[in-house]
Amino acid sequence: VQLQASGGGLVQAGDSLRLSCAASGRSFETYAIGWFRRVPGKEREFVAAISWSGGITYYRDSVKGRFTISRDNVKDTVYLQMDSLKPEDTAVYYCAADKRRRTTYTEARYMSSSLYAYWGKGTQVTVSS
Repeated sequence: VQLQASGGGLVQAGDSLRLSCAASGRSFETYAIGWFRRVPGKEREFVAAISWSGGITYYRDSVKGRFTISRDNVKDTVYLQMDSLKPEDTAVYYCAADKRRRTTYTEARYMSSSLYAYWGKGTQVTVSS
């Protein structure tokens, strides 16, 4: 599975962005997808995840109620709708795919980067105050 994140940009606090994670390869619909972000000098952190079926989603606490993850398996794309953006959301955002197919996990497992075997190039999100 090959992934490509897009949709980043420079916005003001309170604005919205929608990130896309486009996949190529077989059986995209059978993989869980996660979004992570990294700020220079800091550890990569979990943002959101969606199960392979789309029926389960998880978010880090700081984005709950503002971000929404969804998937369109016809288009082989996962989206991250980001509303009410804050300067602390500034980071490079990456999407990643699970290493197993059609597998469901605990919340803690989805939040761990070790779950994901396939990573796309990131997209920069910059939120000005």
